Formats: sequence, structure tokens, C-alpha cells
Amino acid sequence: MTRARALLLVVVAAALAALVLARALLGAATITRETSFTIPAGASVAQVAEKLESQGLISSASGFLLQARIFGSDAPIQAGEFLLKPGMSQREILAAFQSGDVIRRFVTIPEGMPSILVWERLMAEPLLTGEIPVPPEGSILPDTYAFERGQTRARLVEEMQAAMDRALAEEWARRSPRVAVSTMREALILASIVEKETGKNEERAMVAGLYSNRLRAGMKLQADPTIIYPITQGKPLGRRIRQSEIAAVNGYNTYTRVGLPEGPITNPGRASIAAVMNPADTDALYMVADGTGGHWFARTLEEHNANVARWYAIRRERGEM
Repeated sequence: MTRARALLLVVVAAALAALVLARALLGAATITRETSFTIPAGASVAQVAEKLESQGLISSASGFLLQARIFGSDAPIQAGEFLLKPGMSQREILAAFQSGDVIRRFVTIPEGMPSILVWERLMAEPLLTGEIPVPPEGSILPDTYAFERGQTRARLVEEMQAAMDRALAEEWARRSPRVAVSTMREALILASIVEKETGKNEERAMVAGLYSNRLRAGMKLQADPTIIYPITQGKPLGRRIRQSEIAAVNGYNTYTRVGLPEGPITNPGRASIAAVMNPADTDALYMVADGTGGHWFARTLEEHNANVARWYAIRRERGEM
């Protein structure tokens, strides 16, 4: 064997030995299936490494720490819940922890969901934490919101309320000269009525225009949802409205008071808010259901009474009367 070849063999053997030693020191990730891994706030890299080893996700905590010192960036690890996938290396696991690439979950608040039902939905979400009171009516912007495991309900509500504040301010800045309210608070209250009165997006502006006309004329709004709100706090009534309830005098019933209710009757969506800020240019003062989920609109009481007769005929055909 030549001297050069012998030297080459020694070098190769040393390299292999160094590789074996490095593997032994650094260990390896042993993730066999997608796994959720949670890092609590304030946890150190050493604590995280020990938790990874105890859960069988890496072969050596000390190896993970050594690799973190050699290959890791200066960025701190982030708290939260992470998704670890099969085939991830220890370096990739560390990078995920440092980037804060946490699992995001979502909760949806539909348009027109009253605050009592928002509260029930958030309290029923097991991955959120902490107690909250029922949010003020109208303070939540309906939308889909992301959250992390362990996030507080109070923080999520603050997010939803900040979104409503922004939406109101943005739509107020774009309001038309036809707007019939003088403050953002009044716009929110009227939008909550529009939200409850129609489920058809294409007629929101028309409903807003009708109620704007009534406000300007000093007429009672006579919106049925304002009768129901003091009774159920926005939940479905589940029956027909009674005559005694129509005649009830309180801060919400627009059959017995002129002007807006004292507060919102639900959490309106952005479309209803925009409709109030830019109501349809209409002279309609009356509306009644048309049997399809929408409404017939009328300028005069005579036209309205004819539309009511049509609606009653539809209900009779359906066996509802």
C-alpha cells in the first residue's frame, strides 16, 4: 500500500468517525406522524428540548441543544402551538419554533349574531381560556377570526371590537349626503335594525333608505325586531309577537317610540353598516315581506295595504293563516 493511499484511508476513517460522533452528539428527530407540540410562554430552549425528548419527538435533548447552539439563529423561540411533520429535521423544528409559525384556528361570527350568542360561542370553544362578560350589543364585527390554543377570550373579543371600531370609522368617512343619522353610534343602531330586517344583501340599501326616510319625517320606525330584542336579547322569539308586546313601552320598541332604539339590537355586518352610510335614493316609507325572504316597498299607505293583502294571500296559501 502506498503512503498516499494509507493517508487517504486514515482521513476517510477520521471523517466517518467524526460523522458518527456528530450524529451521536446531535441526535435526530424521530417524528413519525403529524404532531401538535405546545411551547408555553416563557419556556427556555432547554425546557423545550427536554419536552421534545420526553414526547419521543427527538432522540436527544442535549443533541438538540448542541445543534441549536451550532446552527440556530439568534432569534428566540416563540410560545404557541406548532405542527411538527414527519421527516422534519431538528434544524427545521428549531426554525419553526423561532419563526413563530404556530397553528391558527378560527371562529366565525355570522352577520346579525347578537352578543349573547357570540358569548355562548366563545365560551363553548375549549381551546380558548378565561371568563368574559357578554360583550356590549353592537360592539362585535361579524367576521372569521384566527386564534391560538390557550389564547384568552378577552383578547379575542378586543380584536373583534377593534375591527368594529375600524369598520364604523371607515364607512363613516365614506358616508353620503343622504345619511339620516348624525353620529357613528346612531349609524350602528340603525345598521343593526337593517341587519335584522333583511337577509338579502341586494336590498339592504333600500331598507336603509326607507328607515332613513322615516327618521327624517319623524315617523315611528315600526321595526318588529325592536319589539323582540328586550324580550330575548336577540335570540329567536320562537313564536308570533303578541299584541301586548307590540304595545310595550321601553327603550327599544319602535312601535311605541319615535326615532331610534336606545342601543343596537344585534351585531351588524359591514354590508348593513355601509347601507346605512349610503342609503338608497328612494321615497319608500313602507315595506312588507314578499314571501321569498325579501320585501315589497311602497311610497303610500294605500300601496302598502295592497302589498299586505298580497302577503296575507301567500300566507293563506301556505296554510299559515
